[in-house]
Amino acid sequence: MNLLRSLATVSSMTLLSRILGFVRDFVIARSFGAGMLTDAFFVAFKLPNLLRRLFAEGAFSQAFVPVLGEYKNRYGANETRQLVDRVVSLLFLVVLGVTVLGMLAAPILVYVSAPGFAADSAKFALTVELTRITFPYILFMSLVAVAGGILNTWSRFAVPAFTPVLLNLSLILMALFATPYFDPPIVALAWAVFLGGALQLIFQIPSLARLGMLPRFSLSLQDAGVRRIFRLMAPAVLGVSVAQVSLLLNSIFASFLNTGSVSWLYYADRLMEFPAGLLGAALGTILLPSLSKSHATGRHEEYSQLLDWGLRLTFLLAAPAALALAILAVPLVTTLFHHGAFTPNDVMRTREALVAYSIGLLGMILVKVLAPGFYARQNVRTPVRIALLCLLVTQLLNLLLIPWLQHAGLALAIGLAACLNAALLYRGLRRQGIYSPLSGWLGFYGKLAVGLLAMAAALWFSAGANDAWLSWGLAARLLRLSLVVGFGATVYFATLWVAGFRLSDFRRRAAE
Repeated sequence: MNLLRSLATVSSMTLLSRILGFVRDFVIARSFGAGMLTDAFFVAFKLPNLLRRLFAEGAFSQAFVPVLGEYKNRYGANETRQLVDRVVSLLFLVVLGVTVLGMLAAPILVYVSAPGFAADSAKFALTVELTRITFPYILFMSLVAVAGGILNTWSRFAVPAFTPVLLNLSLILMALFATPYFDPPIVALAWAVFLGGALQLIFQIPSLARLGMLPRFSLSLQDAGVRRIFRLMAPAVLGVSVAQVSLLLNSIFASFLNTGSVSWLYYADRLMEFPAGLLGAALGTILLPSLSKSHATGRHEEYSQLLDWGLRLTFLLAAPAALALAILAVPLVTTLFHHGAFTPNDVMRTREALVAYSIGLLGMILVKVLAPGFYARQNVRTPVRIALLCLLVTQLLNLLLIPWLQHAGLALAIGLAACLNAALLYRGLRRQGIYSPLSGWLGFYGKLAVGLLAMAAALWFSAGANDAWLSWGLAARLLRLSLVVGFGATVYFATLWVAGFRLSDFRRRAAE
């Protein structure tokens, strides 16, 4: 299978999800703006979202896929099926217990994650109510992550990549049509999260059944494969989820800042997550199974070449995305969110956070490519040590930057720590002899720099003044933004083509 084609498949599904995500945020921003209601919902949703990373898409997937790939390549179908049954059974029981405890302890969780809310009893009580409704989301998503890991190992990338679309559709439809039936209306969004999680799980069941990998309940705590997966998962919890932990800690800091700070960070994070998911998550998704296969079969040179391919694509696509987010911050924020209750002040405060996030975007995406280089070899300790160090650095940067930049300082701290994380992961791969760069990197950087300069000039002069974007209507913004983005992308890729880059240079076969 061509990895570039697989990347295009996953990225296209992710693009659809992200577009619907922006429609979702447009609807939420238009209906609720950035205030007490949205602050309560975003904090409530952040808690199960964090635990989703801890138990599902993050640590669990990084531990599960390499071992599953090893079983698929070295052992028979019966052993692989048995591993799946036993892993799913134990994960279900563990996460079910966490879900019940989380719902019961919702007041404590809200107080810990947003202590500033305690000063407003109504805001605190609403956040607790929303948290209890959304908490079962982690149970659904843990099982969705297992299904996605299985399908990705069998190179069925499209279905897992499409499933997030269902959450966005649920939120959009509930926000548009169900809010009049809830008091306060924001409660409809919490139930949309619950419904979206259930729909994602149901959607993947037919694909698992066709593979003959639909799990059955079979509990065995002594199974060697199960013990390996959960032993790898335990330390990986913080290592893989450090960005989410940082975001949670940011909510604590932001809860003490001006009202709206949580929401400004959320809207900026949504824009930053667009390229991060489109490229970083997609690359990590398709690389991990191939890296696991290369390691399981002892093809070390192929392993290094896969990492080199991923890194070059990251620089080629993530660097212009980061630059474009910084230059087009106001056009993007106004087009997507400056409607209804979302004020010009909200636009400028969200812009500050987005520019700060963009500084670390390349580092965030590089982590998604470099970390699988360790996890595919079932080496958890190195990236975990690095992640914990970066978590500490993030909090130190928060203390330094918040007095100066307020909420934007929180975003900048995450970005700078992500760059440090990527640099340390890269050094670790090189020092352990896991990755050896192929020739041509110096010329690659030079051509890339020329393309970025050309694109920056094109975006800067075509975007125009910020005041104009605040005064235009939605249709004018959409048209102008489409033209500006299209022009910038054309200039960038045309410059790279003149410099000698060709699409065929980035084609690569998946490990068989």
